[in-house]
Amino acid sequence: MSLFAPIPSGPEPSDVTRPLADRMRPRTLDEFVGQEHLLAPGKPLRLQIERDEPGSIIFWGPPGVGKTTLAHIIARMTRAEFIEFSAVLAGIKEIKQVMADADKARQFRTRTIVFIDEIHRFNKAQQDAFLPYVEKGSIRLIGATTENPSFEIISALLSRCRVYVLNPLTGEQIVELLRRALEDIERGLGKLRVTASDGALSRIAAYSSGDARSAYNVLEVASTLAQQTAEREITEPMVQDAVQKRILLYDKSGEEHYNLISALHKSVRNSDPDASLYWLGRMLEAGEDPLYIARRVVRMSVEDIGLADPNALSLCMAARDAVDFIGMPEGNLALAQAVVYLALAPKSNALYTAYGSVQRDVEETAQDAVPLHLRNAPTSLMKQLGYSSGYQYAHDVEGKVADMQCLPDRLKKRHYYHPTNEGVEKRIRERMEEIRRKREKAANSNPQTSGT
Repeated sequence: MSLFAPIPSGPEPSDVTRPLADRMRPRTLDEFVGQEHLLAPGKPLRLQIERDEPGSIIFWGPPGVGKTTLAHIIARMTRAEFIEFSAVLAGIKEIKQVMADADKARQFRTRTIVFIDEIHRFNKAQQDAFLPYVEKGSIRLIGATTENPSFEIISALLSRCRVYVLNPLTGEQIVELLRRALEDIERGLGKLRVTASDGALSRIAAYSSGDARSAYNVLEVASTLAQQTAEREITEPMVQDAVQKRILLYDKSGEEHYNLISALHKSVRNSDPDASLYWLGRMLEAGEDPLYIARRVVRMSVEDIGLADPNALSLCMAARDAVDFIGMPEGNLALAQAVVYLALAPKSNALYTAYGSVQRDVEETAQDAVPLHLRNAPTSLMKQLGYSSGYQYAHDVEGKVADMQCLPDRLKKRHYYHPTNEGVEKRIRERMEEIRRKREKAANSNPQTSGT
């Protein structure tokens, strides 16, 4: 059996054994719902499709937003040969065979469009196999991916493709598609004479997280439940039964994982407890590892709060221990307490920026010697060499602050930590000013050196 099957150019026959999502796949741009930023009249993707422009395309977007559907529409509108295969099944041998056939077809002025679903699953060698044929125009490549092309597609291939970003469908758009499916007699559920309230359809849309395919699947199950009642109406409890568990768009190893933790971190940083709780809930309810979140929350406490509220770190460590001790779902409240505390705490990145400056200086001065007066002198030879000479024991100095250089010579006037006026750091700033004054006084009084 061949992996490569041409897409039919005419209307597909109705087949009730096929999933509803496949039967209701739009056949023309006019039937397509969503992605107006690309497909409205005069928009770039619509123009490229209507003009049958030869450039290669990457469709990037979450599941169920129309990536494969657009490839099928192009298949029907183009005058080229259209071949579709999945990155999950195809290997180098099959790719090279298709490329060789496309190269021969080009000699007879026949263009070939190759559509690759889940192109991000191809490794570098497989992607490299396409490159020469895309470069010389033997094929027009159309890829679909849910992952960021910048990370998953080799730069040489990506630079030869136009990337179109597809957005999740809105609730209103999904309700429109579901209403169409209920009314469509030829391809949808119209023959079943099942009805649904706007509330029930909105509930399906809410559960689907912008994924039309997922919404169709729920509708299909709910319609089966409705047929068993005299009213033949899809109700909200039926939708709940069909879903069983809320469908959340989330991939622990994909880009959405990093998008959500970024949203949580930035909401905390912006002192927004409501948004912080929301993004935390999105991650926990989707099944994220709570200890991963706990680790990131601890990081937030030192990066964005720091010494403005030293208790923040202790509370976050306690939340981590609570999650580890009692597990989930009980531990979710410990994390919720931590993120709300961080959101409302005074903010300071003074330690974060200070340590960044230290890292840069360490790279340049890692070979600089420790000043002699800061070195221990446990042997007579070390004392003869000047180790510990000139050291001033702070406890023996008035004010407990000696006029003594503690940085290497090249950095002796460097200041890294600049506390803010937020929270506890205001008191720290005042303490640092007090220390500065004491050091100046010690310098003016020429204190005597004291040993340990």
